[in-house]
Amino acid sequence: MKVVITGGLGFLGLRLARTLLDRGTLTGASGEQEPIDELILFDAVVPEQPPAGLDDERVEMVAGDVSDGETVRALVAGDSLSVFHFASVVSAGAEQDFDLALAVNLTGGLNVLDACRAAPGLPRLVFTSSIAVYGGNALPETISDTTKITPQGTYGVTKVINEHLVADYTRKGWLDGRGGRPPTVIVRPGKPNKAASGFASGLFREPLAGIDHALPVSRETRIVLGGYRTIVESLVALHEVPSAALGDDRTINLPSFSATAGEMVAALERVGAGRNLGAVIDTPDEAIQRLVGSWPAYAKADRAAALGLPRNPPLDEVVRQYIEDYVDR
Repeated sequence: MKVVITGGLGFLGLRLARTLLDRGTLTGASGEQEPIDELILFDAVVPEQPPAGLDDERVEMVAGDVSDGETVRALVAGDSLSVFHFASVVSAGAEQDFDLALAVNLTGGLNVLDACRAAPGLPRLVFTSSIAVYGGNALPETISDTTKITPQGTYGVTKVINEHLVADYTRKGWLDGRGGRPPTVIVRPGKPNKAASGFASGLFREPLAGIDHALPVSRETRIVLGGYRTIVESLVALHEVPSAALGDDRTINLPSFSATAGEMVAALERVGAGRNLGAVIDTPDEAIQRLVGSWPAYAKADRAAALGLPRNPPLDEVVRQYIEDYVDR
């Protein structure tokens, strides 16, 4: 079978690609486990050499624009096809460039859906939505799969639209779609991105590298988090869920836990004890505080649990996993 990962050279795309190569199979159009013999990593920019762990004859890296329908249709094609759709302009970036957000998040999403629709068989699509679909003054302290969706940012709005399109294309029998709403994923390695939630990774990443981190939100700010290992495992598990088990509501909250910025700093100090840590410096940013403050503080993922998706380990263990995978290695 062929697997396409849009945004495949991003952090989660790369983690997923390595996981799929190790796994070797997924449920295909036949309804049975089929070997993955082709893995396409599609992104705006690709490196000259494959990233670590991806020097494999099954892997092909393709550079292109997800808002270019012809390019997407050429890639998302095949008799037995699965797609993991990550490509997106993230939260703060979407606020700064509305037109780009619509081109990538909406036009790009439609291109992926229409390419799946045109493919033979019944392609299986996993769409990565976001917990940013929730927001507003009327938001309850704890959100669940049944909480009314009222996004307070362009990023969340585009995710909601894609959620409904995935459900409708599935209802019409054009594809087998399912979506997961990840919380803020930690700890992301590499350089910061334009996500308003990026501080949650930077708070660990920079100090563990001996670099000071400017914390843009108050230490009392509470957000919903998920460890990257659990999120990737959850997306694979979501792909494998039988379609009938999802019913009409095709998108679920992915497993998560909650922590304040102050609790994250405390975890950093506990797990990083004995290391030459950079400092966490309070540097308020009103725009980021306002956007992050509109997000939920706690989340339930009851449907994910009922479907057998994995649970997150405690925060300290998530930090230890990052150290093991990216710092000490």
